[in-house]
Amino acid sequence: MDFPRLQLSILATTLLIADVVFLDIHMLSTQLLAVTTTFCLIWQLSWIFPYTFLFPKEVKTSTEFNPDKQLSIITSNVLTPNRNAEALIKLVNEYMPDVLVTLESDQWWQDKLKVLETDMPYSIKCPLDNLYGMHVYSRLPLGEQQICYLVEKDVPSIHATLTLRSGDNIRVHFLHPAPPSPTENVESAQRDAELVIVARSVADSDMPVIVTGDLNDVAWSATTRLFRKISGLLDPRVGRGAFNTFHADYSLMRWPLDHLFHSQHFTLQQIQRLPSIGSDHFPLLTRLSFTPSLSTQQQGIDAVVSEHDWAKEIAAEQKVNKRDVPKPGEAQ
Repeated sequence: MDFPRLQLSILATTLLIADVVFLDIHMLSTQLLAVTTTFCLIWQLSWIFPYTFLFPKEVKTSTEFNPDKQLSIITSNVLTPNRNAEALIKLVNEYMPDVLVTLESDQWWQDKLKVLETDMPYSIKCPLDNLYGMHVYSRLPLGEQQICYLVEKDVPSIHATLTLRSGDNIRVHFLHPAPPSPTENVESAQRDAELVIVARSVADSDMPVIVTGDLNDVAWSATTRLFRKISGLLDPRVGRGAFNTFHADYSLMRWPLDHLFHSQHFTLQQIQRLPSIGSDHFPLLTRLSFTPSLSTQQQGIDAVVSEHDWAKEIAAEQKVNKRDVPKPGEAQ
């Protein structure tokens, strides 16, 4: 029920208007109904309010224009049965990202995206036909590459270092945990465990860090907030908008499922939802500036002791640990 908070807010607003227009506001029952609906509306809005322009920005807008300090990433769940590879290739040629991350990409997608390797010669490939394939294409050098199956044996994640044109190394993690659904995982335990152990791992790092992918969770959910609190990473959407990427075909049923979180070493140049490529997800473009001198001027949300305990319990339930997560670029 974390997902439909925006839709529930719209419903509560509609009901509140209906209370005033169609019912006798002088009746105690109407007043109780209006108060209850108002409380529900406030509760739902309190979760999604940070993803509006009315909330302070968590990530500062960049004033750094040195191209050697820039990094742009397109994150795109392509939808395995989707065969409109040309649309994605066109977007890559138009927006010229430094890194392209594809989720749900199988061998067919790998073959079609081979044309990108002329300009993006560095790549990590994990083609699968189970909806969890993953590919990374980069103009920038990728090092210490590892493909891991952190929680489930058929759900991969990719971990590597990325070297900026300035020579600075970044620790990057590309994730696509399985969602809770009747056909896959009845509960979200596996997804939550993967997010938690990655969060606990990067929290120990002094390196610049980026985590991106389709996390199959909305930005305002309790578990995504837990990820942000434990990891210490920042969300560039806070104070700017939700940037709903799923479902591309239903405008009234859209949620921010594709994410990019980063450490305090970065400020934001641009974040943009790109046009449809025929998938059920829109691609997400994020342009960052590497500005470590401003790291002390940006602050995320902090975890309390009970939340650290909760994170440990989530990981222990799935018998996984932060030590399972590779630490590219770190002294082992």
